[in-house]
Amino acid sequence: MKLLVTGRKGQVAVSLRERAATFPDIELIMLGRPELDLGDPHMIAPAIAAHRPDIIVSAAAYTAVDQAEDEAEWAFAINTTGAGLIAVAAANLNIPVIHLSTDYVFDGDAAGTYTEDDPTGPRCVYGASKLGGELAVKMANPHHIILRTAWVYSPFGKNFARTMLRLADSRKEVAVVSDQWGNPTSALDIADAILHVATVLRDDPRFSAFGVYHLVGTGATNWSGFARRIFEASMQTGGPFAQVRDIVTADYPTRARRPLNSRLATDKFAAFFGGTMPDWRQSTAHVVARLVGGPTESPGQQ
Repeated sequence: MKLLVTGRKGQVAVSLRERAATFPDIELIMLGRPELDLGDPHMIAPAIAAHRPDIIVSAAAYTAVDQAEDEAEWAFAINTTGAGLIAVAAANLNIPVIHLSTDYVFDGDAAGTYTEDDPTGPRCVYGASKLGGELAVKMANPHHIILRTAWVYSPFGKNFARTMLRLADSRKEVAVVSDQWGNPTSALDIADAILHVATVLRDDPRFSAFGVYHLVGTGATNWSGFARRIFEASMQTGGPFAQVRDIVTADYPTRARRPLNSRLATDKFAAFFGGTMPDWRQSTAHVVARLVGGPTESPGQQ
């Protein structure tokens, strides 16, 4: 199976490269700038068609949440227009597209976990641009799997886990918001799930359950609870740690408005693809161990 992934440096893209290396029957093609620039609509279809993949994983995105408030046009060009053109390219090749989306498509006001059928209502430019991407993908290619995920971290790139460990190198106490709730999700686990979905699509020509799915780590916490778990796991491996002081969102203003509740239900994914994602505490310990004492980049990362 030839799997084309948009982007080379993102957390999920790098995780896919690492995980796919254990699958001898998967040929992974990483396509990013300059060969593929989502900001240039004219180059997307030719760049993808040249490789004739069996499935496309649409992972590349504009992810600077706060900066997007000042760069809305650019965020929509990549996350909405670019995502839609990737799906068009897949449709022209008569192949499925697996597209990554986000919890930011919701307003965060729900009392419980969000299901795939709950109304969306993004509160920031980034969330709106990603919701636009979902709609563009749906319209362009009926053979789509849209995976909404949240609070992504990994041994690669910039993320909350790495930031907490860096702060702990110089501080005894770190203030972290406690009134935003969600599901911490390892990019390595996301990569495993994507490879599983791709295998199902390859092996089942009658598969028809295309649509939107939630894909997040099992269990929920708040950002301060996530930080405490990171420091606990780091301390167990001899790494840096700090005390966590709870604050509220109003104490830490940001340019973009974050949803207070990002908890996503994953029953639909379990029903159609089988299995559940690992517990977020377990995956956090694994990633932190790598950040503290192991390699933080995959070989050959570009």
